Amino acid sequence: MGNLAAFLLALAIVGIVFEMLRRKKLREKYAALWLVVGTGTLVLAAFPRLLNIVAELVGVQLPSNLLFIISILLLLGVCLHLSWEISVVEDETRTLAEEVAIMRAQLERLQNNASPRLKGSEDESSTPSSPK
Repeated sequence: MGNLAAFLLALAIVGIVFEMLRRKKLREKYAALWLVVGTGTLVLAAFPRLLNIVAELVGVQLPSNLLFIISILLLLGVCLHLSWEISVVEDETRTLAEEVAIMRAQLERLQNNASPRLKGSEDESSTPSSPK
C-alpha cells in the first residue's frame, strides 16, 4: 500500500510539472529538476528493492537514511542554484535601475534646456505687433 501511495504521489508530481510547463508557469530549466525527482520517485516506488541494493552498495545501513541523504543533497543543490539565480537578477536589477536613473536625469536636463526656448517663442507670439 505504501508503494502505491509513493507511486501515485510521484505520478502527481510529474503531472503537475507538465501542466505547469504547458501553462508557462514553470521554466524548462527548473522543470527538468522536478521531472528528475518525479521520475526517480516513480522508479523507487515501482522497484522498492532498488533502494536497498543501492544502500548496500554505498555502505548505508538503512535505505531510508540514503533517501534522506539524497533528499538533503538535492535541496542543498536547489538552494545553491536559486541563490545564484537571485544574485544574477540583483545585478541585472541594479544595472537597469542605474540606466533608468541616468536616462531620467538626461530627460530632465533636456526638458529644462527646452523650457526657456518654448517660453521665449510663446512670448513673441503672444505680444501684439505694433504697426510702423
